[in-house]
Amino acid sequence: MSSNLRVLVADDQADVRYALRTLLQLAGELQVEVVGEVADAGSLLNAIESLRPDVLLLDWKLPGLRAVAYLRMCYPNLRIIVLSVRAEARQAALDAGADAFVFKGDPVERLVEAIQQVRRTFDEPSDT
Repeated sequence: MSSNLRVLVADDQADVRYALRTLLQLAGELQVEVVGEVADAGSLLNAIESLRPDVLLLDWKLPGLRAVAYLRMCYPNLRIIVLSVRAEARQAALDAGADAFVFKGDPVERLVEAIQQVRRTFDEPSDT
């Protein structure tokens, strides 16, 4: 994928959304465009439909949403990177279908790696 990745940020904390948007804007080598931010599950589903992001940065405990598997089923082409402060969320998120997991306290390089990882999946040939 040579064009910018369209990223949607979903976290109930405004300061976290702001920090993620700022980090992504400053990391020019990532070639991403933050197309929107949401704070709850109802807004998330509407934003996915209207904004058509390539990648979702998703807070594991987003109010009103408890099902990464549901998002995976409804939006199979959407790449999902789950963010959390909880260690036990990592395996649960990956088992539910998340493409990557980043601890909220990790260095920014870990988020960059996760985005690069999902970017590569757009470039891989499909099995179909």
